[in-house]
Amino acid sequence: MPLTPPPSQTRSTLSWTSFVAAIATLSLAQEPAADNGANDFPLTIAQFRVGRVQALLLAWFQTNGRDLPWRRTRDPYAILVSEVMLQQTQVERVVPRFLAWLERWPTVDALAAASPADVIREWQGLGYNRRGLNLHRAACIVAADGWPEDLTALPGVGPYTAAAVANFAFCRDVLPVDTNVRRVQERTGHSFSARSAQALMDLGATVCLARVPRCNSCPLADACPSRGRRYEPVRRQSRFEGSFRQRRAATLRLVAAEERTLAELDREAVESLCADGLVAVAGGRVSLPA
Repeated sequence: MPLTPPPSQTRSTLSWTSFVAAIATLSLAQEPAADNGANDFPLTIAQFRVGRVQALLLAWFQTNGRDLPWRRTRDPYAILVSEVMLQQTQVERVVPRFLAWLERWPTVDALAAASPADVIREWQGLGYNRRGLNLHRAACIVAADGWPEDLTALPGVGPYTAAAVANFAFCRDVLPVDTNVRRVQERTGHSFSARSAQALMDLGATVCLARVPRCNSCPLADACPSRGRRYEPVRRQSRFEGSFRQRRAATLRLVAAEERTLAELDREAVESLCADGLVAVAGGRVSLPA
């Protein structure tokens, strides 16, 4: 059975802020009952502590959360676009491209009606161009059949992206665990509910940094056993300059500008791009797919 988005696909920043404030206030107001031996208190002490840590996190998020355009909607299409763009691209680079994308293709049906060539051109500069092509293929499936119950059935959608769309668009009780969320969970030793997803992401991205965490600014510092530790340098992605990825990108850029002959292009790069469906070769000429 296809997934159905909530009745309202828009969510204002004010309503989200008010929701977070309410949850944080209610959670902080809770106190564990005295142990009278009756065993009728619904929360264990451990559960209470987890709830209190989560409340501190949500209270911090109310003031410090990042205002990102894809957080102002529950439209599954817009959220899918943002998550695919964010897979291997920094937030700052994604924001303007996300807005431009939705201005050009505001709905999943609009993207499905676009040509692969136009999609590839629009994706230029974001890197890993196959993501754009997979996004177009996913849009074609959704436009024809609706949103699948198993979102990983869509091209280019793995477990994390599926969980993010399920949480942010369909209000499913599932926590999308990216690098930032995993880092916060591992360092604090606490488990968090799905409603804390965006707060965890922001804490990991701005405070609980990979190598030198800003513990003095962390709302969870007093409850964190890892406070004050330093970590080994994070393994960096291989250099782009001089890499085969750069050759592929340069070749695709040339073909996106105009059809080329195979003889004037990097043959190895063309073969790789062709295998990914990003270019088509016919009669010794190379072009974007129709």
